[in-house]
Amino acid sequence: MTQLALFAPCPRGLEPVLADELAALGAERIEPIDGGVSFAGDARLMLRANLESRTASRVLLKVTEGRYRYEKDVYALAKHVDWAKYFDVSNTIKVKTDGIGSKVKSLDFVSLTVKDAICDVFRAACGERPSVDTRFPDVRLQVFLSPEIATIYLDTSGEPLFKRGWRDDTGEAPIRENLAAGILLLAGYDGSQPLLDPMCGSGTFLVEAADIALNRAPGRRREFAFERLAGFDARLWDEVKQAAKSAEKPLGDELLPIVGRDRSRQMVETARRNLARAGLGDAIRLGCGDVLDARPHAEAGLIVTNPPYGVRLDEQDALAELYPELGHWLKKHFSGWTAYFFTGDLRLAKLIRLNPKRRTPLYNGALECRLFMIPLVAGSNRREKSDTVGQ
Repeated sequence: MTQLALFAPCPRGLEPVLADELAALGAERIEPIDGGVSFAGDARLMLRANLESRTASRVLLKVTEGRYRYEKDVYALAKHVDWAKYFDVSNTIKVKTDGIGSKVKSLDFVSLTVKDAICDVFRAACGERPSVDTRFPDVRLQVFLSPEIATIYLDTSGEPLFKRGWRDDTGEAPIRENLAAGILLLAGYDGSQPLLDPMCGSGTFLVEAADIALNRAPGRRREFAFERLAGFDARLWDEVKQAAKSAEKPLGDELLPIVGRDRSRQMVETARRNLARAGLGDAIRLGCGDVLDARPHAEAGLIVTNPPYGVRLDEQDALAELYPELGHWLKKHFSGWTAYFFTGDLRLAKLIRLNPKRRTPLYNGALECRLFMIPLVAGSNRREKSDTVGQ
C-alpha cells in the first residue's frame, strides 16, 4: 500500500501517550511535536488510527506543503492539487486555518483563498464547484501556517475523535473523552486494577476505563469522514472493524472492578444513561454520596478523578477547605492505593497536605492543568501544615 504522511493532533501534554499508541498500531516515522504527532503509514493504519486511538483528536492526511510569503502563495499551493483524487465535486467542504508565527494578516482570508483554489480546480476539470457547509461538511480541510511553510491537510476523521457516540447530549463535559483516556493511560491503568472515580460527573473516566479494560475500540460506534472520500476501500474497512471486534474481551456476568460516585444525584443519573448507551449499564457500580464517604472496594487500586475547580471566590474558598479533608480521607482509608487528581487548581498540591510524587502538565483546552500522582503509603507521604510545596 502507498505510504501516507499523517498528523494526529491531541490534547497538549498527551503527545508521548499518543506516540506510544501509534507505535503499537505499526506507524512509522513517528515524531511528537507540541500539540500532536506526525507519522507515516498505509491506508490500513489510517483507518486503525481513527478507530482505535484513544488520545488522538483527529487524523489528518497531508495533501501538500510549500513555502509561502503571502496569501496568494497558499492559493497557488492549493491550486496545484488534483482535488478530484480525494473527493467528489458533490461533497460539501469546509476550510479552517491555524498558524503559529504566521505573518499573514488574516487566517480566515487564507481559508477563503484555499476554498477558492479548490473550487477553481473543480470548475476547470468538470465545470462545477463544491458547495461550502460550515456546520456539517462532508470534507474538512485544515491549513496550518508556520512562519515560512504552509501545509494543507485533509481531515480523515470528520467529527473530532473524542466524540465516541455514547455521550448523552445534555451539555458539554468538563473533560473530553480522549483527554480522560490519556489520563488513565498516564496513570498506568491497563484494565486489571480496581479503579475509583469518587467525583465521576457524567462518567467519562468510567466509560474510558471500561473500554481499556475490555480492549474495545473507542470509535466503534461512530462514522468517519474517510468513508466519504474518493478511493474509500469498504472491504478493507470491514476487515479493520472485524479485527478490532475480534480483539475485544467479553463482558462477563460479574461487575468490572470500576466504581463511580458523585454527590449530585442528577449527575449520577446522567452517568447511568451514558454507561447504558456505551453498553455498560450492568458492568459498573455507581453510587450517590459525598466524596469523603467513599471507601475502597479492594485492598489496592487507582483513584482517578477530576475534582471541581472554582471560578468564583466563594467556590475557591470552599475548595481550600475541601482539599485538606481530601488528604485526611485518603490517608485514613486508602493506604495501598495511588490517587491521580487532574485539576486546573494548582493549589491542590499544597492544600491537600500530601506529597505528590509526580506532577504532569496537561491542558484541558486552553486551560493549564496538572495531573497530580499521590501514592498512599501509610506514614510516608503526610506533610505537616507548615510545609510548602511549589506549583
